[in-house]
Amino acid sequence: MRYSGLDAFLRDGKAALAKGPVALIFVEDLVEVESTIRHHQRLDFASLLVLAPEELTLPPDLAESVHRIHTSQTGGRAVVDTVNRIIDAAPGIWLYYCFNAEYLFYPFCETRSVAEMLTFHTEERRDAVLTYVVDLYAADLGEFPDAVCIEDAHLDKSGYYALGRTGEDGNPRDRQLDFFGGLRWRFEEHVPPASRKIDRIALFRAKKGLRLRANHTFSDEEYNTYSCPWHHNITAAICSFRTAKALRGNAGSAFEIHDFRWHNSTPFSWHSSQLLNLGLMEPGQWF
Repeated sequence: MRYSGLDAFLRDGKAALAKGPVALIFVEDLVEVESTIRHHQRLDFASLLVLAPEELTLPPDLAESVHRIHTSQTGGRAVVDTVNRIIDAAPGIWLYYCFNAEYLFYPFCETRSVAEMLTFHTEERRDAVLTYVVDLYAADLGEFPDAVCIEDAHLDKSGYYALGRTGEDGNPRDRQLDFFGGLRWRFEEHVPPASRKIDRIALFRAKKGLRLRANHTFSDEEYNTYSCPWHHNITAAICSFRTAKALRGNAGSAFEIHDFRWHNSTPFSWHSSQLLNLGLMEPGQWF
């Protein structure tokens, strides 16, 4: 289905929000859009909403299987406003949001659907899943100047760390941390301080009054926690070329970065087991 804008979708396509989980894919450019959609289809989301500019052309099978919503803005405040409007329209439904050239992985995702994972997470009385944005990058920037190559993607196998998060009163937030690492850490001089964190609450259950904030956290502070008070919970990873694309596309960094590889780079296997072994996500009590 195709809609002229978000207003048209919320008027005529709300049936797509009747059952979750629902994925929102924001298309910032035309890089790896098809692979992003197909990856999330394999995870068995109930509906996929693709928010994209007019110039995007999809193969017939994808055009027929997703809900395409026309938009000319897929960054910054526009993303926050769109997610919040979807929250208002879908109380009680699990939602997920990402951008093109980003790929969700969770423990055992090769054999278990995202709905199965979220059912278990809900039974643990959790309404949000902490995800880490793990940077991907091409090994050869000479051959792939935009830093995107599915067949030869690399990631950092170490160099990740967390700092305590404080509230507006200056006191530590309970069970909340700011996570850092990857390209945003190694090339931080080219990344604004507000954009250096790699944590994102990308999977969450909508409810009345809930609001996404510009820093990828929510107005309900419990949504921003990494686990419940009693034990560790499932966390997930979004493997993303987005930072690499930005560093190669911005004039201030493109001519200073000639290789993203370093001694802690390793090929990405496109399998959840690698991310589990590297400690980039965990199964909690789910086996």
